[in-house]
Amino acid sequence: MEFLGVALTEWVGYLASAVLLVSFTMKDIRKLRLVNSAGAVLFVVYGFMLSTSWPIVITNVAILGINIYYLSKKKK
Repeated sequence: MEFLGVALTEWVGYLASAVLLVSFTMKDIRKLRLVNSAGAVLFVVYGFMLSTSWPIVITNVAILGINIYYLSKKKK
């Protein structure tokens, strides 16, 4: 499937990259982690769309896990 001559897989990769970049503009660490998590999820999807690119999948599952850990920690 293509849109504007670009494969759907590539669009997912571009969207994941854009979301990740936007996350680094956030000043609020909670918002950064939430947006970064969305980017990580998109990268996991992208990794599976690339006939399962394990380095992409594993790295972004780890990033997602780290973000979830810190988002779920209670502030003291």
